[in-house]
Amino acid sequence: MLTLENLNVFYGAIHALHDVSLTVNVGEVVTLIGANGAGKSTTLRAITGLLTPRSGRIVFEGQDIAGLPAHTLVARGISMAPEGRGIFANLTVVENLEMGAYLVKDYAQVKRDMERGFTLFPRLEERMKQRAGTLSGGEQQMLAIARALMSHPKLLLLDEPSLGLAPLVCHTIFTTIDEIKAAGTTVLLVEQNANAALKHSDRGYVLETGEVSFQGTAAAIAGDPRVREAYLGE
Repeated sequence: MLTLENLNVFYGAIHALHDVSLTVNVGEVVTLIGANGAGKSTTLRAITGLLTPRSGRIVFEGQDIAGLPAHTLVARGISMAPEGRGIFANLTVVENLEMGAYLVKDYAQVKRDMERGFTLFPRLEERMKQRAGTLSGGEQQMLAIARALMSHPKLLLLDEPSLGLAPLVCHTIFTTIDEIKAAGTTVLLVEQNANAALKHSDRGYVLETGEVSFQGTAAAIAGDPRVREAYLGE
């Protein structure tokens, strides 16, 4: 579904991604792990059109999408729940979900998609008329994911979905990722909690200072002694 080929991204004079190459196959959950500043979020921002690569290719369903604007990529089937959640604090839960469906013209479809979000996250239905800024951190993360799903993405990008959340809420988020995959959506996940992420992934890539240093099945990455020491706390 997605291939990155020798991607180079700069922030001004800072070379953030160095010839990054990776693939995401249809139906997979693929995880990017690495330290802060390794380039994980930069990779997602390039895929979603928020950053324009200096060189390299981003191929989605056979077409090079590098440099296309973000709204065009949403229409093509790529959606992201960003780091920090990016919810509209002054809008209600329902209004946030409607914003996620801004490309969907059939309101009956919007209602069905909203019900799907409430099925995944029943707590959101309990708070559907509540302003999003008054939700807990875990509820805001649930809302960010549900909103990203409102555009019917083929590829869902999740940037640090468990960051700052209590263990029980993290468990809910990762269980939901399994359900999203089971429903047919492909997932590319950036996650500091490498242990949990790898348990819910098919494959993974390790980024170090903007370069891919290790790749393989989730089990191979979790079993590598260097990865275990650096990222799994063992």
